[in-house]
Amino acid sequence: MSEITPSQTVGPFFAYGLTPVGRCNWDPNGHYSWKNSVESNLVTPDASGTRIRIVGTVFDADNAPINDCMIEIWQADAQGRYAAARDTRALPNSQFKGFGRSATDKAGLFVFDTIKPGAVPGPGGKDQAPHIVVAIFSRGMLRQVYTRLYFSDETVNAADPVLNLVPAERRGTLIAHKEAGDPPVYRFNVHMQGDNETVFFEV
Repeated sequence: MSEITPSQTVGPFFAYGLTPVGRCNWDPNGHYSWKNSVESNLVTPDASGTRIRIVGTVFDADNAPINDCMIEIWQADAQGRYAAARDTRALPNSQFKGFGRSATDKAGLFVFDTIKPGAVPGPGGKDQAPHIVVAIFSRGMLRQVYTRLYFSDETVNAADPVLNLVPAERRGTLIAHKEAGDPPVYRFNVHMQGDNETVFFEV
């Protein structure tokens, strides 16, 4: 007798396997007690610039929080320099790597403590507005998706060459909004699908 083929999916395993300490923060019965290889606090002792906290929630198409995502971020330091071999400029913050990972908790929340990045060179030598590259690893996806986080209090967003490639009515999905807090908090929610779907980029 023929039957319906069972559905298949990938994961969830990113948050469990790659951010185990973050998982244990909200699951005390979790058995993932080994150390994170990459953490959500990017601030190093030598990092200069404005310390900030980034918080956000990842939502599915039904606006339900996704509790087992892994979020990766990459960014420049406050002087707009990357900790990468191809960036040959001097690195005043030599320990700052600009790379971190956070698991989403049972409410779909992720948190990063970091430094607000500076403007970085873009296509044609034109500066890009301060931003952070964000990758989302989630259940059911064979590949992660990429987006960008821009800051609501940066007037230079209006001239950013990448942000201007996005239709005006959708640019808001890439803006992190500043909230009160010490350090300053920027809220950046990610919608994987649906009417408020975040803009994702092919990389």
